[in-house]
Amino acid sequence: MRPWLAVALLLLTLAGCGEETPSGEPAGFAGLGEAAGSFAQAGPDITLRFPEDHAAHPDYRIEWWYLTANLEDEHGEPLGLQWTLFRQALTPPDQQPEPTPWASDQLWMAHMAVSRGDTHRVAERFARSHSASDSSQAGVVAEPFAAWIDHWQLASHEETSDETSGEASKTDTFAELQLTAHQDDEHGGFGYDLTLTAEGPLVLHGEAGFSQKAADGQGSFYYSQPFWRIEGEVTLDGETRMVSGRGWLDREWSSQLLDERQQGWDWFSLHLESGHKLMAFQLRGGGEDGGNYRSGTWISPEGEPTALAPDAIGMTPLGTRRVAGREIPNRWRLEVPGAGLDLVVEAPHAERWMDTSVPYWEGEVVARDADSGEDKGIGYLEMTGY
Repeated sequence: MRPWLAVALLLLTLAGCGEETPSGEPAGFAGLGEAAGSFAQAGPDITLRFPEDHAAHPDYRIEWWYLTANLEDEHGEPLGLQWTLFRQALTPPDQQPEPTPWASDQLWMAHMAVSRGDTHRVAERFARSHSASDSSQAGVVAEPFAAWIDHWQLASHEETSDETSGEASKTDTFAELQLTAHQDDEHGGFGYDLTLTAEGPLVLHGEAGFSQKAADGQGSFYYSQPFWRIEGEVTLDGETRMVSGRGWLDREWSSQLLDERQQGWDWFSLHLESGHKLMAFQLRGGGEDGGNYRSGTWISPEGEPTALAPDAIGMTPLGTRRVAGREIPNRWRLEVPGAGLDLVVEAPHAERWMDTSVPYWEGEVVARDADSGEDKGIGYLEMTGY
């Protein structure tokens, strides 16, 4: 068996076939409702620290660095992209093996995608590492920031030169990042070389960075950088184009992300024409009386977050499309009355299925006023468990 395939199968075993409910189903979507055990667990009593929390947290079971971007090429044609690095701990911190060339306590999975019109290209990679190792096939460090798996990399410039003195000076190594990832395929290959420049602050979701995901209190640490300005090159089917646009990076880690009853979620990130940003999600099940659990953040143009309670958000699917043998909601009514929002959010292209080891839907959306039809913004939608 090829090593990467062994890792893939092991990751699937851990992610999808962990602790089961009394009905025999995995605990929550992809096993994310499995009890934390002796892993550290996210909670509202821990203060996030930067730049330290940009790095990996091996004491927690699951973690990700998740970038989506709405771009346009030099002709004004829209493109979408995703780059995500996932980490899953194999053993709790009190059971980690001694570091050796063959010992591993962390598994890594990465996804990349490029979308334009009806074209949607997807790739996936796997790796393993030991949390005590300084160099490995995949990993994340805080200073200077770098997240990588093989040659796919999201990383900062380590230092910049002071123009007056000519001497090198340290800067915020998360403020400007370079994203590089390429994949060969039978269509001529796809990938990107991009510069990400932060034009606003980090945003902490929920209660100072603790994002509750169920009525019973499960949740994660969750923050975003929703103010990326992106410029560079995107290659699709062997053709390279200059692009620019906006990006959104999510950071999340936990050891029991979900309630065991929750079998999927619908997550929106929107860049609105007013300069505001909106993050909103619902987890299907796990709410009061067995209903859906909703949460979100309303973000001012200056980056000031306002947490949205479950009853402050309305999400209603308005239509579906048949995708990958499933009925996928591709048109939604999204309401936030406290912010004066009543939107219809639609995916212009429904074929955005991520046919990966844990499959899901991820793609670009446009937001319009529900009454007037006026354009209000663009963003991304992720849907799991369908």
